[in-house]
Amino acid sequence: MTASATRNTDAVLLVAKAPIPGAAKTRLIPEFGPRAAADLAAAALIDTIRTACTAGPEVIVAMVGDPAHGARHAELADLLHRCTVIGQRGDTFGERLRNAHVDAAALGVDRVLQIGMDTPQVTRRDLKSGLRLLRTGTAVLGPAVDGGWWALGLVGARGADVLPGVPMSTPETRVGTEGALRRDGLVVRPLRTLVDVDRPDDVAAVAGLCVPQSAFAIAVRKLHPFGVSA
Repeated sequence: MTASATRNTDAVLLVAKAPIPGAAKTRLIPEFGPRAAADLAAAALIDTIRTACTAGPEVIVAMVGDPAHGARHAELADLLHRCTVIGQRGDTFGERLRNAHVDAAALGVDRVLQIGMDTPQVTRRDLKSGLRLLRTGTAVLGPAVDGGWWALGLVGARGADVLPGVPMSTPETRVGTEGALRRDGLVVRPLRTLVDVDRPDDVAAVAGLCVPQSAFAIAVRKLHPFGVSA
């Protein structure tokens, strides 16, 4: 699935995995089962795309897997038609992140704010803040509570080459990424810290931070009909 990007100076780049049962949100499967885990992943992706599309710039989705085989495929297909969809390239997560930035730059985008699909509570204000900081020529990093990061903003993909050398999905990922970017000569500015959905305990906490009518909050209420708490 591909689309043609219009030339833009700013873009939100969403790195995502198709919400296929058994392949998506595997750390949630022991608690919720493969179908519910995939539905939560799809709901988070839906909310994230909707928010990115309200932030104003081009939205590029770097996707692994075919969402046509995943949860909420019709709803996602409609949203993805509003975006430029590209495939992910690389053997490791760090390589795929680097290549997503390089491929976005090749589409004619100068400033890219890259996010994932694990923070459905992200707001339009968060994304616009990141894009504004990028216009000053700095790199941008949004810390996650677990020690990782939820957003990485780069100008012209400068700094992307450090990503394959940073251990991903560890409590030191944010520190390692920031250090590598600074050693590459970049000034790094922070965004606010967010909780991302990695473990079962994160699900209710993040749902409590979402607006009640969001897809993720609704999906969690179906799992927890007596309410969720932050």
